[in-house]
Amino acid sequence: MSGIASRRAAEEVVLAGDVKVNGKVVTSLGTQVDPETDTVTVRGKRVAVAEHVVYLMMNKPRDYITTAKDEKDRRTVYELLPIKERVFPIGRLDRNTTGVLLFTNDGFLATKLMHPSSEVKKEYHVSLDHPLDEAHREKLEKGIFLEDGKTAPAGIEPIPGTKSKEVVVTIHEGRNRQVRRMFETLGYEIMKLHRISFGGVTATGLARGKWRFLTDAEIKKLRTVAEKKKASRPKPVKVLSPALKQRIAAAKEK
Repeated sequence: MSGIASRRAAEEVVLAGDVKVNGKVVTSLGTQVDPETDTVTVRGKRVAVAEHVVYLMMNKPRDYITTAKDEKDRRTVYELLPIKERVFPIGRLDRNTTGVLLFTNDGFLATKLMHPSSEVKKEYHVSLDHPLDEAHREKLEKGIFLEDGKTAPAGIEPIPGTKSKEVVVTIHEGRNRQVRRMFETLGYEIMKLHRISFGGVTATGLARGKWRFLTDAEIKKLRTVAEKKKASRPKPVKVLSPALKQRIAAAKEK
């Protein structure tokens, strides 16, 4: 948030002994500080959190990388954010995944929302290369094994009229390319992947590639979700609600 280093690189800075808290060198990655009362310096330079906190959401288009810079000179989502504040994505979407992508410079809330214990729900509209087999659906709903362990149960609901080639997937984990890997493991290719919602925040009414600031109600909703000790597990929905149908319709490209 202070522009010193990425989250991973920041760990190396700490371990190297370049960080001081109230004048004392700290090398423990678990060290906690209070930004309002503690003084943190990196190589002698004081750092602090942003004074003006912002929260925004983008309806991410295809072919954009969720990063500030790319070594292959590919387009990044920051090219679509002409704002002066330095913001960071809450989680990521891969290059060809579209939909809800949240940004903020509120590190505390971002960390809460991304931490596995918060179990924040994410909804995805998934288009497959062939119909989803009922047995595979049941496996996904129980959790399947990936190279980094077994997934938590997912909510899987085929969209009526698509012969089970389009489904709504609800998960609360945030593993890298998780939805794609879940289906690839079972022999499916995802033709289109669109995040419908993150923690209840949707991109309804927002054109692809556009962004807006979150409303007070949406920020409150995210804070409520982040503070929950344990969210309810995704459950299959037998009938798509009108609200979900509206979000699916809004997700389809014009």
